[in-house]
Amino acid sequence: MSAESGEDTGIKGVLVTDNKGKCLLASGVAEDVRIRAIISDPEWLEDAAERRFVPILLNDARFVGLVSPYPAGYVVLISSPPADTVLQFVMRVDFAYDILNHILNDPYDAMTIVDANAKMAYISPVHEKFFGLEPGGGVGKPVRDVIENTRLHLTLKTGVAEVGQVQRMKGVDRVVSRYPIRHGKKIVGAIGRVMFKGPQQLEAMARKISDLEGQIETYKSNARKTKESGPVDFLDAIIGNSLAMRSLRDQIRKIAPLDIPVLIQGESGTGKELVAQALHQLSSRKDQRMVTVNAAALPASLVESELFGYEAGSFTGADRKGRVGKFEQADKGTIFLDEIGDMPLEVQTKLLRVLQDRIVERVGGDKPKRVDFRLCSATNRDLEAFVEQEKFRLDLYYRISPVTIQIPPLDERREDIPLLLNHFVSELTAQYGRDLPEVEMKIAHHLMERSWPGNVRQLRHVVERAFVFAEGSKLRLEDFENGPGADLSAPSEQSAPMSTTGGGSLKDALEDLELQLINDAVIRFKGNKKKAAEHLGVSRSYLYKKLGTGTDA
Repeated sequence: MSAESGEDTGIKGVLVTDNKGKCLLASGVAEDVRIRAIISDPEWLEDAAERRFVPILLNDARFVGLVSPYPAGYVVLISSPPADTVLQFVMRVDFAYDILNHILNDPYDAMTIVDANAKMAYISPVHEKFFGLEPGGGVGKPVRDVIENTRLHLTLKTGVAEVGQVQRMKGVDRVVSRYPIRHGKKIVGAIGRVMFKGPQQLEAMARKISDLEGQIETYKSNARKTKESGPVDFLDAIIGNSLAMRSLRDQIRKIAPLDIPVLIQGESGTGKELVAQALHQLSSRKDQRMVTVNAAALPASLVESELFGYEAGSFTGADRKGRVGKFEQADKGTIFLDEIGDMPLEVQTKLLRVLQDRIVERVGGDKPKRVDFRLCSATNRDLEAFVEQEKFRLDLYYRISPVTIQIPPLDERREDIPLLLNHFVSELTAQYGRDLPEVEMKIAHHLMERSWPGNVRQLRHVVERAFVFAEGSKLRLEDFENGPGADLSAPSEQSAPMSTTGGGSLKDALEDLELQLINDAVIRFKGNKKKAAEHLGVSRSYLYKKLGTGTDA
């Protein structure tokens, strides 16, 4: 009878031998002389005992034997295989028993088995430990009495598998799968498998998916805004109402329509790519692509294939269809070379040739192509110092910097922090699908008193950490003082209260404070009093008067 029918299965015979294979006891199908002849072979017994599961094949029947040694010999339990798949598994895998043993004892992938009455028949050791059960302590109990939020009883009723579901047990989320088990056409039980491995990895993956979804929604929102309102929204994305930021937006408006290379300079995290996007969107090339290239990550061996592209079959491992290079992709649009200050010298030489000639030729090709692009570059390095140190080519520096835009660090525009705080809270609210929280007034003051070496990027990370870990519907000061990573923003020396000599009048204190701010600005701009005056929002003559000088040094 076919094993697939689900009938005629179970133990069919038992045979006991001594260590040399001599039959001591036989019952059921084990009395068949053919089976006794197979099992009486000492070498077969020794090999079978090591494998534990072995096939026993006759001309008119097929069986599976479970061979177990005991001190005086061997015990062989003989059963019909429940399906051809099981027989093939036992026949082809010498360590089939070890696989089953691993599955049942896997510390990272627990198993629960219930019978047709939804009572526990088996639970993996790691699962027993998780629920505080003694070995075998859950067997015979209704599964709903042992496992919180289980659905195995429903799997029995519906006969429908549930794969990759999230189940909360003892306050922990686990990934589970549930399967009905059939004997022929009848459901005889169900198996639940629980992933115990790496909840941290699972949480990290969930956060990453959430971040990506948030980014996608941001891109969609930006695309809708651009379509509805035009490119002015890209200037609105540059948050800040300080004199420095108003000046920055004015520079972008003036420079963007001019088809001239622009070098964007600023510390890491100040938003150089936002400026590049605004320049592109306010230019005549806004309907074409802006292609971003991380110049620091271009190895010399691949720079030509990445920037110029290659023809099919031009080198081992090349795409069979060839590939369009970055400059061709930016044709009629804008190419943004980020981190150009970290570009290796040999790569700088190859880049200079394209910027001079505006002609590219694919690797393996023989047809030069003229390309038309607007060049934007960005760096957090002092390129003039790099030129003096021969780390950056002077001719390339002149090519990329006819116009330079300097983005101020966050420490120089602390008055923008409240605006940035509100912007990030609104952005995170949409990203995480939460209600907009109330923000304590003193948080902005607290953030303005701290230093920000990581600039706007660091501020966003700090706000995001506080937002994620905040309790209730309000952001409180302690969320920023005590949350993870709060120590990354040490109090700023610049923001320390100014000490004054005792007994002075208010007028004297104000004059001392004004003079200190002026001196700080002059030092910050390396003695350039014109820039210091612009930063402070005063005239140069007033600045000279306060400093006691008559000319610009």
